[in-house]
Amino acid sequence: MNFTAKQIATAIDGDIEGNPEISVYKLSKIEEGGEGAITFLADMKFAPFLYTNPAAVAVVNKDFKPEQTLSTTLIRVDDPRAAFVKILALYQSMKPRRTGISERAFIAADAVIGENVYVGDFALIEAGVTVGDNTAIYPHTVIGAGSSVGRNTTIHYGVKIYEDSVIGNHCIIHGGAVIGADGFGFALQADRHYEKIEQTGNVVIEDHVEIGANTTIDRATMGSTIIRKGAKLDNLIQIAHNVVIGENTVIVSQTGIAGSTKVGKNCIIGGQVGIIDHLTIGDNVKIAAQSGIGKDVADNMMMFGAPAVDAIAHKKIIIHTRNLDKHVKRIDALEKKTSNM
Repeated sequence: MNFTAKQIATAIDGDIEGNPEISVYKLSKIEEGGEGAITFLADMKFAPFLYTNPAAVAVVNKDFKPEQTLSTTLIRVDDPRAAFVKILALYQSMKPRRTGISERAFIAADAVIGENVYVGDFALIEAGVTVGDNTAIYPHTVIGAGSSVGRNTTIHYGVKIYEDSVIGNHCIIHGGAVIGADGFGFALQADRHYEKIEQTGNVVIEDHVEIGANTTIDRATMGSTIIRKGAKLDNLIQIAHNVVIGENTVIVSQTGIAGSTKVGKNCIIGGQVGIIDHLTIGDNVKIAAQSGIGKDVADNMMMFGAPAVDAIAHKKIIIHTRNLDKHVKRIDALEKKTSNM
């Protein structure tokens, strides 16, 4: 990447203060800065770094007032963080795109591969698979028989997609993810051994979904496990059989969701959350990290703790807990007083 401040300001609709022709060729955290770097200031507690290690260009709020003389060219915008997200996307788009199908890839004769598709070394595409235009399949990926992958989707190194899975358009699946492995289903028999319940369904991932590294999404026992459009799943998440994740829901790392639970749209689920099976989580729900969900959650609720309770109840618990020592001393004093009566 090599752009002038003027070019960047045009791309993010900003106003330049300083040298419009100064060139930048790298992105930088504000505390690192340096020659040729562009950074941003969204939180004023980081403002001192603009003076101690100035970048060539900094994206700042329109009302930012420097406390010292700056050598940095400023680009003033309404929202520096949002503007820098655009710059990151521009930078990413400038990277060369991988193209072509490797001679060391294995593609079934009846697989249908779209135009401008990249398939890396030792990727395996089995019988009956369809791959849409402009999709990238990185080395050592496996796409099982009968699966379909949409347009403009990126499947990174070593992803395993089991048979009959459906992956939408504009998706990103990061390395090591496993899509469509058997759900964890066993029936306890009279002699106390467990009989495997065959998992005959599939996984459906809709458009604009991103799935983090080493996340696992199990196929349904019957029907489909579904990740609705726009959902974002972090690394190391377990989604069990027949779960449905709603549109634009965000789930953070190490969360586990047990079988047949339905999660609504626009939810935010923190890290290390556990949700038991066959629950319904409403729309616009927020669940704090390390919470344990053992019952249905209505729309728009905020849940905390294990077992989780709503925000108001959680605040009361915190207050009572903080006062526990005082209450214990009070009870001890009352017991001592009554014992002497």
